[in-house]
Amino acid sequence: MKEGKTKSRGKTRAQPSHKASGGDPPYSKPALRSEAFVRALTDAKACLKNPEQLQALFHEAAKKAAAVPREPFKECWPYLQTMLRLVRAHQRDEYDQVPSDALLWIVAALSYLVDPFDLIPDKTPFLGFVDDATVVEFVTDKNRQALDDFMTWETTSAGAAL
Repeated sequence: MKEGKTKSRGKTRAQPSHKASGGDPPYSKPALRSEAFVRALTDAKACLKNPEQLQALFHEAAKKAAAVPREPFKECWPYLQTMLRLVRAHQRDEYDQVPSDALLWIVAALSYLVDPFDLIPDKTPFLGFVDDATVVEFVTDKNRQALDDFMTWETTSAGAAL
């Protein structure tokens, strides 16, 4: 019996160390520790208090997303598009089911995207968007459930409208 408890404790202890060795901690990426990301979070808080500012950010981010190369964004590209649609739906008061912390992260990612003077300036060929993609990927991973819930809502809302 005592041996079973020891095994159980060993497994519990082994799991966190495995996760830590499985990759970089989320905030180890330079873009996420940069002053530009802190600025994006601050800007996001302000945007969420001001509907006109949120609308302006949405338009600027949509325009920027249409112009950036897709390659740095790889698998998070569909989620970047989802972030844009979610912010537009929230801004229009069509969708209010997103948790406030998830919305803050999503708006911060869009704010970071539109900032031309973030960690790696966007004028730097190809690399200028790698840090943007890193932030979008991080926010996607952190808020995947909220983004997936929104996509489900979109699908069911579109079906109900027909």
